[in-house]
Amino acid sequence: MTSTRMNEQQTPPPPPPAEITYSGQYAINPLAEVSFRRMCAQIPAVLGRIARLSWRTDPRAVRLLVGCQLITGASAAVLLTATARAMGPVLGAGSAAERLRGALPALLVVALAAALARTAGAVTAYAERRITPRLTTETDSALVEAVCRVEAVAYAEDGFADRREAAEMGVMRTHVMVTDAQRFVSAVIRMVTAGGVLSVLNPLMLPLLLLAVLPAGVGAVLSARVDYEIHYGNIADRNVRGMMRWWATESKYSDEVRANSMTDYLVYWYKTLSDRCDRRTLSAAPRTLRIALLSALAGGVFLLLTWGALAWLAVSGRIDLAIAATAVIAVQTTLAALSQVVVNGAAVFHTSLYLGDMQAFLDAAAARAPERGPHRLAEPVDEIRLEEVVYQYPGKDKPAVDGVSLTLRRGQILAIVGANGSGKSTLTRLLTGVYLADKGTVTWNGTDLAGVDPATVWKHTGLVPQIFAQWPLRVRENVTLGQPRTHDDTPVWEAVDAVGLRDAVEDLPAGLDTLLARDLWGGTELSGGQWQRIACSRALYRRPELLILDEPTSQMDPRGEHQIFEQIKAIAADRITIVVTHRLENTKIADHVIVMEHGRITEQGRYDDLAHGGGTFAELLELSQDR
Repeated sequence: MTSTRMNEQQTPPPPPPAEITYSGQYAINPLAEVSFRRMCAQIPAVLGRIARLSWRTDPRAVRLLVGCQLITGASAAVLLTATARAMGPVLGAGSAAERLRGALPALLVVALAAALARTAGAVTAYAERRITPRLTTETDSALVEAVCRVEAVAYAEDGFADRREAAEMGVMRTHVMVTDAQRFVSAVIRMVTAGGVLSVLNPLMLPLLLLAVLPAGVGAVLSARVDYEIHYGNIADRNVRGMMRWWATESKYSDEVRANSMTDYLVYWYKTLSDRCDRRTLSAAPRTLRIALLSALAGGVFLLLTWGALAWLAVSGRIDLAIAATAVIAVQTTLAALSQVVVNGAAVFHTSLYLGDMQAFLDAAAARAPERGPHRLAEPVDEIRLEEVVYQYPGKDKPAVDGVSLTLRRGQILAIVGANGSGKSTLTRLLTGVYLADKGTVTWNGTDLAGVDPATVWKHTGLVPQIFAQWPLRVRENVTLGQPRTHDDTPVWEAVDAVGLRDAVEDLPAGLDTLLARDLWGGTELSGGQWQRIACSRALYRRPELLILDEPTSQMDPRGEHQIFEQIKAIAADRITIVVTHRLENTKIADHVIVMEHGRITEQGRYDDLAHGGGTFAELLELSQDR
């Protein structure tokens, strides 16, 4: 018992989530050095951006919005003017009936103006609902497309995922940005209209009103800046937390989570990271409270001065009682409009921060999209040549591929072997043009891939990566990648037969129409080996000029592995084939074998020569057989 307690006392506590810190340009909050004046100056720019996006989405709805804003402003002016005319008879001499009769025409105008403003508001809501869903879809689709089209090396850059997460926040803000912008513009129009009427009644009132609301505006913008600082500080942790949430709750990994007793730690880890984000948020609460209290105090003082000035003007007889009553309404209208300008202006400013992140990411992604030249490849692909190719990942100290020269010809099967991290997968990415060499050249039929439109290269490639996608699509789309060659399924079944999966597909509830996603209603799940066969059928369906299989049978049974390699041999004459494998016996099918170590080719030749050559290949082969 004592021993058990001692062991429990010596058990270390679970490690907390790592702190993620960056250096360089992406470690700097973009608002850290921005002045208040410059922040406010962003509002017209973001309004213009919202207007352009909205116009591109639905010009008719934008015209409706603009028309409704003008109608709202005109209605506000008419309403205040008619109210001023109605106040004279209402506060004048005579019986109540006589005063009401005298004010009736002006009151009818007031009612008509109010009804017109309400109608414009309803039409405005309709126009917003036409624009917002499509605008959100457009920006979201643009973000997805931008991420899919960047050079693959961008994924390896520090901060790329966090900048993408910040851009996704901009997409989320598109749900409210049209409403915020519309309300801001509407409030500005009402403020200008009511302020104009108030200036006619007495010019002294307008500057006092502006002073009454200005502190609230300053406070709202400063609070938005604090909120963004917290958002910026939490980006990395929120991004990691989101990834961990997916991994922890995804059904594919539920067995591992349970059988390895990971639940307690995952929950602890998730709560700890959430608490870290909350601490940053709560640390800003005193700052926002001080901003709110100071702005409310300053605004309250100026508002008292406004009402005091109005009372003094009325008591001293400097304005008529009817004008004073109208001024009260005008003050209330102007004050409400000013408050809406402040609130919605702060919202627009807040939106501008996130839209700025989104646009910056989209611009950076567009700059990183492959633009390698206008050349097209000559067909068929008879030769691929690498000459002294060097490639180093961003932020790494050593090249992943270092000085590799190699020639591949049509009809040849090349096997690449080596320890983990030796550069095998990186080499295949260079061969396909997914990565461009830092030094040296990769040529197809004598044409340097650096000057070729990558789409014309990739239509000739078929790749089975070591980590392949298990798309939540039907079997048919998982094979064709959504690019069917014909209207019938004959080529699909040919690819399925080639990997020995026909019986399994025919046993599925809907055959080729079965949804391969157990978590979705009506879906089903395949085994790991079956999924790997699907990935192989996907590459074979393309009938590529260059076929690359990176550990293509690691999850298959011996029968499936044998069938795949027999198929590789059967179709090899029509293409260049590359097999990356740790199972050295599988390299017997290759015409040429290369051994990679630390990014370099250290041995090459035929299987029999290398197996008896006394080098690394022979050593690895002996180890694999000594079991």
